[in-house]
Amino acid sequence: MTKVVISGTGVFTPEDTITNEELVEAFNAYVAKFNADNKDAIERGEVEALTDSSVPFIEKASGIHRRHVMNKSGILDPDIMAPRLPERPNEEPSILAEMAVKAAKDAMKQAGKTAADIDAVVVACSNLERAYPAIAIEVQDLLGIDGFAFDMNVACSSATFGIQQGYDMVRSGSAKCVLVTDPEICTGHLNFRDRDSHFIFGDVATAIILEAKDTATAEHPFEIIGTRLKTQFSNNIRNNFGFLNRTAPEGIGAKDKLFVQEGRKVFKEVVPMVSAMILEHLADENIGNNNLKRMWLHQANASMNDLIGKKVMGRPPSEEEQPNILKEYANTSSAGSIIAFNQYSEDLEPGDVGVICSFGAGYSAGSVLVRRV
Repeated sequence: MTKVVISGTGVFTPEDTITNEELVEAFNAYVAKFNADNKDAIERGEVEALTDSSVPFIEKASGIHRRHVMNKSGILDPDIMAPRLPERPNEEPSILAEMAVKAAKDAMKQAGKTAADIDAVVVACSNLERAYPAIAIEVQDLLGIDGFAFDMNVACSSATFGIQQGYDMVRSGSAKCVLVTDPEICTGHLNFRDRDSHFIFGDVATAIILEAKDTATAEHPFEIIGTRLKTQFSNNIRNNFGFLNRTAPEGIGAKDKLFVQEGRKVFKEVVPMVSAMILEHLADENIGNNNLKRMWLHQANASMNDLIGKKVMGRPPSEEEQPNILKEYANTSSAGSIIAFNQYSEDLEPGDVGVICSFGAGYSAGSVLVRRV
């Protein structure tokens, strides 16, 4: 069977950033206005008063310090509190495709590939800006790639599920080189008026090149040892936005049309699920957890990652063993583990083993074991 490698990765990072201090100032301004406007109803017990947010609360709950965003002004306007991204005419590249292309070009450069070398494109992300045509086909067109392309969505696990798709295609011979890209505008589905979640997400795009080991020209690619996917249905992370919303117009403005989660339940249920999956995957490949040099985990929150790392390693992992990019990027859904891999993999030596792991709504989880060539 053909051996498959990750020969390049790329990251597109938006220029605009929002610090916790800026986010809290905007949120608390909204809270003050809401409480003032609803003073009488609050006093009668008809409406619940909103509570201020704070920087210590955010950092303790998540480990996040700031986030990159595609639009800053709309999010920080207490009267809007959402990104403002003007709709583009059909003749212009869509914003997700544009982000994906920028990340893809970096990945292609690192892998030493041109459009002629790639024959499949997968866009895997948590939210697509349109139903069809597929964003992946638009990315394929913008890059001048021949072949085929398709979109897929497994929420925060989309990148690892996309990697397995590419891995299987190269192994089977249905594609010789696959581009997987994960454009995420997570601020578009975040409720910035919800104290429990207004700080969670940021925006970014990542890309991965997968190809046969014997065609790779990159100096030290990462061979994929094996992949593992798992899904288990849960309502604890949910987003009910979709095209059928217009058939029930009375519910269009409901909070569940944005990101909602039962955070404590997610923590309690996902940590053991993901830890067990990684350990089982290692065991099936005859790799001891003491031989695991690095864990590039989905960047959900610091506490969750720390506990998963401890369960897998049998001890608290060092910052080197389990890099964290939450402080800078926040949760970027499917892209988080790929950002970590992109930024913290060059120092590994040939033969070193690591795991790329993502997890999220579904529940879904994906594990990709890799070895430095």
